[in-house]
Amino acid sequence: MAKSLSYAQWSLEPYCIGMKLRALRMRKHLTLSRLASETGLSTALLSKLETERMIPTLPTLATICRIYGVGMGHFFCEPTRHSLSVTRKAYLESSGKIGEPAGSVPLNSPSEKPRMVAEMIELTNAPFPFSPANAEVCAFLHVLEGAVQIGSDGMSQILETGDCAYLETRMPTSLNAQGNQRCRILLVMPAPGGGQGTQ
Repeated sequence: MAKSLSYAQWSLEPYCIGMKLRALRMRKHLTLSRLASETGLSTALLSKLETERMIPTLPTLATICRIYGVGMGHFFCEPTRHSLSVTRKAYLESSGKIGEPAGSVPLNSPSEKPRMVAEMIELTNAPFPFSPANAEVCAFLHVLEGAVQIGSDGMSQILETGDCAYLETRMPTSLNAQGNQRCRILLVMPAPGGGQGTQ
């Protein structure tokens, strides 16, 4: 049975104190045993603090701050925005079959105000409408597999596996797969509305 968090652990969790302690130690190139000898604290205690299995007392934290040359505010400033979304290759390879309608796999983490939208799109031979007329679109795409045709107002360009394209346009543009092999692209665009999140 999983041990539930105490109220103190729950309330301090957003501050990532253990992660900050470990980052400071790594930056100073100190081992746990070296830090223990410098602070007079045990390696077991320091390990528990870094892995957040224990909450440091203020005197303990003050002792550690002295060694690292930082103030207590380093640990208690309001948490900064940090978002990381990982999509494994195995998941991308398992989704979608050749010949299915164009589909996409979102790659960015759910967020109220993302600054950009990243997705892996599997294209078919049917044109995939990419941008309507008179709508300004800015995008970066990278062909992961297969070949894709970018068509804009009668002009077209073929991109093959490994090719990249940066596009800014107000022209209606479509994307479609070339040939009978699977075609996947990585597409990155600014979020609708500019995605002005807090910094």
